[in-house]
Amino acid sequence: MFNFLVSFIPRAVMQSIPLLFGCTGETITQKAGNLNLGLPGVMYVGGISGVIGAFLYERACTGGSMNPFLAIAIPLICCLLGSLLMGLLYCFLTVTLRANQNVTGLAMTTFGVGFGNFFGGSLIKITKADVPSIALSQTSRFFSKSLPFANNLGWFGKVFLSYGFLAYVAIIIAFAAAFFLNRTRTGLQLRAVGENPATADAAGINISKYKYFATCIGCMIAGLGGLYYVMDYASGVWSNDAFGDRGWLAIALVIFTIWKPNIAVFSSILFGGLFILYLFMPTGTNLAVKELYKMLPYVVTIIVLIITSMRNKRENQPPESLGLPYFREDR
Repeated sequence: MFNFLVSFIPRAVMQSIPLLFGCTGETITQKAGNLNLGLPGVMYVGGISGVIGAFLYERACTGGSMNPFLAIAIPLICCLLGSLLMGLLYCFLTVTLRANQNVTGLAMTTFGVGFGNFFGGSLIKITKADVPSIALSQTSRFFSKSLPFANNLGWFGKVFLSYGFLAYVAIIIAFAAAFFLNRTRTGLQLRAVGENPATADAAGINISKYKYFATCIGCMIAGLGGLYYVMDYASGVWSNDAFGDRGWLAIALVIFTIWKPNIAVFSSILFGGLFILYLFMPTGTNLAVKELYKMLPYVVTIIVLIITSMRNKRENQPPESLGLPYFREDR
């Protein structure tokens, strides 16, 4: 049993990091009253933007050694810029133009996936690869490099210290977001915008500014989940449509964590474990049983949603104005 846990937990943690990035970013966005269903597209754009930056830098360094700082900084900056542009686009449509948030989010998911597949396919054609994927193994080495002494610490090093730096960044961001939302003046004002924008506006809070701020920061954080998936989890290999439904799982995780980023740290590991549980279960050739195991994260989310709805505690409910456009004239 112990050996099983030592083998299972690191894989669950690696699976959970994209979910944690996405959940944290979406939680910040939703706290401002914006329901961004375009999160899967944002993660896709973040991932492919980082891949483009890494691809160009690797080709520029052909025959020479890569600078470790630039190998990390270039994909990271490209990822953040791509995700930021998606956040600005969403805000322009939903905050400035007051478009329907649900329709806009779904359209952005379609756009983001198409954007990623188009540029991913283009890079694959440029490399003239025999397989429909592109490998950025040199860049991946810098992202997935763990602490040098982790292997010398036995099970402790494998469970807690065997991950790339983005995994620890995800945890730090989640706890920092929880502190920001609950313990700072700006965070409390942002939550006020999500709960009752009319009251916040009357108190002198700039509603559009906070919605833009929360959504853009949330998208940048979520985009890092796409970068992590490609550069660390997938070992630098980009394949079209490889993300699966991780973006949707991250949105489900927001409900599961009742809009609390600190809880997301542990809940994402649970989701990550449930997501790969079928790989460790002796199902044999019975594909139906495997598909049932894949449903576990969604079933757990539905159960939690039912329980929180029955308890009807105010602190466990979504922001009151979530998904609703704000019209100052209606105040």
